[in-house]
Amino acid sequence: MTDTTYQQLEGRFTRLHRYAHLGAMAGWDQLTMMPTGGNEARAEAMAELSVLMHETLTAPETRRLLAAVEPSSLNEAQQANLREIRREVDDATIMPPSLVEAQSLAGARCEKVWRTCRPNNDWEGFLPTFREVVRLSREEARIRAEAAGCSRYEALLQKFEPGLTLEALDNIFNDLRQWLPGLLSEAVERQRGQDPVLPRGPFGEADQRRLGERVMRWLGFDFEHGRLDVSLHPFCGGVPDDVRLTTRYRSDECLTALMGIIHETGHARYEQNLPEAWRRQPAGRARSMAVHESQSLSFEMQLGRSAAFVRQLRPWLIEALGDQPAFDADNLVRLSQQVRPGLIRVDADEVSYPAHILLRYDIERALIEGEIEVEDIPARWDEAMQHLLGLDTRGNYRDGCLQDIHWTDGSFGYFPTYSLGAMLAAQLMAAARRAEPQLDARIAEGDPSLLLEWLRTHIWQQGSLLETPELITRATGEALNPEYYRRHLRARYLEG
Repeated sequence: MTDTTYQQLEGRFTRLHRYAHLGAMAGWDQLTMMPTGGNEARAEAMAELSVLMHETLTAPETRRLLAAVEPSSLNEAQQANLREIRREVDDATIMPPSLVEAQSLAGARCEKVWRTCRPNNDWEGFLPTFREVVRLSREEARIRAEAAGCSRYEALLQKFEPGLTLEALDNIFNDLRQWLPGLLSEAVERQRGQDPVLPRGPFGEADQRRLGERVMRWLGFDFEHGRLDVSLHPFCGGVPDDVRLTTRYRSDECLTALMGIIHETGHARYEQNLPEAWRRQPAGRARSMAVHESQSLSFEMQLGRSAAFVRQLRPWLIEALGDQPAFDADNLVRLSQQVRPGLIRVDADEVSYPAHILLRYDIERALIEGEIEVEDIPARWDEAMQHLLGLDTRGNYRDGCLQDIHWTDGSFGYFPTYSLGAMLAAQLMAAARRAEPQLDARIAEGDPSLLLEWLRTHIWQQGSLLETPELITRATGEALNPEYYRRHLRARYLEG
């Protein structure tokens, strides 16, 4: 029989799940529908909710129940949930409620300022509110580092990727730095003189939306438990029963919005397929941000830029947007697999994308460790962009250090999970192909079900019942191995 103490713990975390649901909806509205004049009131309300959740997590009663529960009375899944509960409580307990509230307020205010400063290329106007976000993030990093006995940046990194050490991350990224520049140069040279025909607009937003929703349905998105909207920066949020995702449209171009939709649909399908019996508990949540990004990149890069999928996409493009030379099947493949280093991370091709992550990782790590100040970021950005991608961003803050939303709320430590996710996506796809040899042929025939079912079984339905290393090993037969990523890029861009 289940320990009644444990049942009381589950009840407290069910309540926390409901609070998180409300917070997710308030956050979605803030980024999509809310009038700008409502920002300060919303910021205060969300900060109040953050404090309420923190107080519930760290309440004496929560800690008393956690100390009293008897693990031997629990089944395997309940023990996994207890492990995740303990991690969340320990993580919250070290944080002062006043800091939690201050960070929530500062993040909301900074995001509002960013919305105005980015289109106006106004770095100086962004600095005052951003400086406060960094100050509070450094304080959080100090507290977490002292509690964990690690470096300050590693302490923030582990918020998004529990258990990952800087040593392990640096080993992965240092290897990436060795082979990525050569592969990028080779791919650019191989495609020289093969520029694809670009789609010619204008493309109506309503037409692009219908196309995106059709692709979402093909990928299995459940519109009874989610929706698609517009925001300045694409994102996926909400809870499994109500998943919200967004994109942004351009009238002169149609593929960027579509790829953004496919990317966010990968996140959304993961959320919609988390284990239903555990959805209101920590064990029912997504495993980590690297695992989450592996799902979005499995959709966007592994599947969405594959020749099999792109040829499937052609008739849908024509039906939604009309026929034109750019929508020739071979040209669409060249478009989706074009390697052309650019300024914007979210629009980057698959080969140059990791360089954008290395740039941000180096800057935010130095910032949190106190090696640089916020005023130093533009120069660091310009230098790294020139070194990694050969591009000039001097004076272009809008397409440089102001382009991402992540730093506005203090999400330092998040960016590395994008490249870790890309590596894991390649490894997962290789495992899925071994298990399902007809996978690519079925996709080319218009049926993605083999891939979707494999991901559902091996990743989505596992939630956080397994810790990351065990999840990856069970799914693929080995620990995270970045070699699959290198092989994938070589096969697609140098050998295909």
